[in-house]
Amino acid sequence: MLAVPSQGHAQVERMPQELQRFLDEVGPRWGTGLNQNIADTIAAYDRVLRKSPRSGIEVIGNLCYGDDAAQCLDLYRRPGLRAAPIVVFVHGGAYVSGDKNVSEQAYGNVSRYFARRGYLAVNANYRLAPAAPWPAGAEDVRALVRWLRANAIRLGGDPERIVLIGHSAGATHVASYAMIPELSGPEGPEIAGIVLMSGRYAIEASPGDPRASQVSAYFGTDSGLYAERSVLSYVGRAPRLPTFIVTAEYDNPGLDVQGARLFAALCQRDSACPRFTRMVRHNHLSMVLQFDTADEALGREVGQFIDRLGKRPGR
Repeated sequence: MLAVPSQGHAQVERMPQELQRFLDEVGPRWGTGLNQNIADTIAAYDRVLRKSPRSGIEVIGNLCYGDDAAQCLDLYRRPGLRAAPIVVFVHGGAYVSGDKNVSEQAYGNVSRYFARRGYLAVNANYRLAPAAPWPAGAEDVRALVRWLRANAIRLGGDPERIVLIGHSAGATHVASYAMIPELSGPEGPEIAGIVLMSGRYAIEASPGDPRASQVSAYFGTDSGLYAERSVLSYVGRAPRLPTFIVTAEYDNPGLDVQGARLFAALCQRDSACPRFTRMVRHNHLSMVLQFDTADEALGREVGQFIDRLGKRPGR
């Protein structure tokens, strides 16, 4: 089935006027002064997300899926949950930073949104570069999936319906785990599907990239190795896994193009295109922070994507 890329599905007009003005002002200059723009966007959304409801959601913090202190997750669920699809959020941070709770509201907002709708929601950390270089991120995603599959039933989830949502560096790690056979292991990725939000799928040495130093901290300084560490190099032999690609109108430089390149490669491989959405008026970070606000179009799309998956492929 051919999936036509959707446009204009960011319901920014439902948000407070102050936030709308902020997004429209910061968007066109997003690529310059990234760190300040990120901080300002988190602060703007924290003010909105504080008003989101909290009742009816149980949060279990810092369950560990590995031996490293960074290999921990927070679990969000309704009490009494049974055999629910599992939605895992893997945060960004340019490979060298970031946290599952990078602020008072982010990124717990993602898990709250899905837990409220009856999913078992997971907000996960992973090891960071330079202490944990490539392929540590994908290895941690693999360890996380294996832990969830082993513990899903007692936690109220279905081990055959795990969906990974990765943002930015997290999208790179999710895509690497799901699409590079050597990183997912002999059993394959053991998940039902992936949602990739503004990730980096072709590793390239680009002096104009504002994240060049962070890219080399994770992927190494030898650019001769970049092709074999790029998801796009593996599309031809990657598992056929349901995929939803998301980009923002005001993305980090080049990441919207990377998303489009992965979309095109999957279209060509499968003679059918995966789901794709470009979030109008949103920037690289607001595309994630809009979960659990009145701007719920993407949340509904992701929910539809998950609900149509059923069990993981081959089961």
